[in-house]
Amino acid sequence: MNRVRNVLAVWLVGLGTVALAGQTAPTLPWAPAPAVAGRRALSTDRLARIDRWLQQYVDENRLAGAVVLVLRDGKPVYERAVGWSDKEAGRRMTTSTIFRIASQSKAITSAAILALMEDGKLSVTDPVSRFLPAYAQTTVSVPNLETVPARRQITIRDLLTHTAGISYGTDRHVAALYQEKGLGPAAGNGWYTADKDEPICETMDRLGTLPFVEQPGASFVYGYNTDILGCVVERASGVPLDEFIRARITAPLGMADTRFFLPAALRERLAAVYASGPDGKIVRAPEGGRGQGSYVEGPRRSFSGGAGLLSTARDYARFLEMIRNGGEVDGVRVLAPRTVQLMTTNQVGTLHGADLGFGFGFETTERYGAKGMDSVGAFGWGGAYGSNYRVDPASGITMVLMIQLMPNTTDIGTKFPNMVYQALVD
Repeated sequence: MNRVRNVLAVWLVGLGTVALAGQTAPTLPWAPAPAVAGRRALSTDRLARIDRWLQQYVDENRLAGAVVLVLRDGKPVYERAVGWSDKEAGRRMTTSTIFRIASQSKAITSAAILALMEDGKLSVTDPVSRFLPAYAQTTVSVPNLETVPARRQITIRDLLTHTAGISYGTDRHVAALYQEKGLGPAAGNGWYTADKDEPICETMDRLGTLPFVEQPGASFVYGYNTDILGCVVERASGVPLDEFIRARITAPLGMADTRFFLPAALRERLAAVYASGPDGKIVRAPEGGRGQGSYVEGPRRSFSGGAGLLSTARDYARFLEMIRNGGEVDGVRVLAPRTVQLMTTNQVGTLHGADLGFGFGFETTERYGAKGMDSVGAFGWGGAYGSNYRVDPASGITMVLMIQLMPNTTDIGTKFPNMVYQALVD
């Protein structure tokens, strides 16, 4: 425990402050990172354009607030909190505000699976039925056709790459079946499980009795894949998913504000959720699973590895820096370098797109121009509440944008990486 505290202190000192969980961290002072031969510098003047850009969304009432953090070679070069964490309550956004990160959870759960691979507890080629027998004989439903048996068993690799054929059950031809089982559209936004008063493995065992929408290995289909992996973590390790992630990832890295459910004492640090209205202006989302969620008052039994975590910009950047640095940061090793290479290398050929790939938890950029101004080899993803991140190893840049906007009709997620990359100059 002392080592974890020391690691956290080192990280926060590097960010220009020492703050404990529950306290507000001030905005850090920032300056350009040292020049590296053969690589463009980051212009502080150009980074300052992000200030005006973000503030415009807030001023136009298209966004309540946001936190942005940009690191270069592990050092902070830009951090800003703008707008409101809770506009109605009069709470300003701060750099220590906690966000629902939704599908940003997937990379952390994928890392947990690969940590178990390194332990010899599983192989990515294992059939999922080794841990969830309900998946021994799955079925596939094709629009306007009968349900047919899957051609082969689903593997852990299929789940890591979203090629198992498993959606969120929102497809018209299966939606009613999923709703009958308390999944799909019935579960808030399809992926939402925080209000379920049952362990995630019970939910995922039930999912295994439903038809999926593509044959295993045939297509990239985004859905419950990583929630199933969360159950695999529990059954392979013998401990709940939240405990495993805490012991193997978040505690060693000093990610004190990353968890599945929030203690009531920290409620005021959790940003409110807003939605883009018909005119593009924000409206406060309602209470409950389809809006603010059950992350404080929920049953606290369903640990959704695919969409359930809460975090801060600084915490999530800490995790990404571990990945960018080959599985280790500040002397703390979570994964082996070759394992990280698996995560950040395209594993699906052209199933995700001609020039965008998908590794074991991250989208990858295969051609310059395929994802804004990403370098080839950059990787990232985002979350349903509008959060977004990219890691660009060639430039040494890690960038995180945290917002809480669902549905989100703004273009902020598309423009955000470009606003960082435009600051790279000779």
